[in-house]
Amino acid sequence: MDPRRVVKVSKYLSRHLRHDPGRLGLELQPGGWVAVDELLAACAERGMALSRADLEEVVARNDKRRFAFDAAGTRIRASQGHSVPVDLGLEPVPPPERLFHGTSEGRVAAILRDGLRPMGRRHVHLSPDAGTARRVGARHGRPVVLEVAAGDLAAAGHPFLRSDNGVWLTDAVPPGALWIAPAPG
Repeated sequence: MDPRRVVKVSKYLSRHLRHDPGRLGLELQPGGWVAVDELLAACAERGMALSRADLEEVVARNDKRRFAFDAAGTRIRASQGHSVPVDLGLEPVPPPERLFHGTSEGRVAAILRDGLRPMGRRHVHLSPDAGTARRVGARHGRPVVLEVAAGDLAAAGHPFLRSDNGVWLTDAVPPGALWIAPAPG
């Protein structure tokens, strides 16, 4: 599949599996799952014809592993990032002592003042390493990496979840539990 088509399909799937499944006439099942056959039929009805092989290629080539098939390969879901109510069935797990959040230079002052909030999503997304966070932040402008005292937050009762693709999720990060990470090198 052409790389531009992979990106187009990935964005299409993100929009409908994370934010607006009803627009395709789909309803997310427990865990955020949708039957692959239903998804392919709904996409075709709305002019985004995909084969099973196309879908598998998009899932495999997505560098952020945004989507996952169930063990049987009959259902698919977005790994995280939903704005619609969905219980992904993730259990709280102890996070590492430090996690990271990538943002743009223009957003840093507000985040340091107010902390991190989901901002229309179900959770705040945190990266396991500064490099990943830097790449996330670069999508929004000049990147800044924030370090989060995840271990301290967990000890204080803040639950953390780990999505299928390794992104850490939490409800919020208060301003006193984050700071600008030292620059690399």
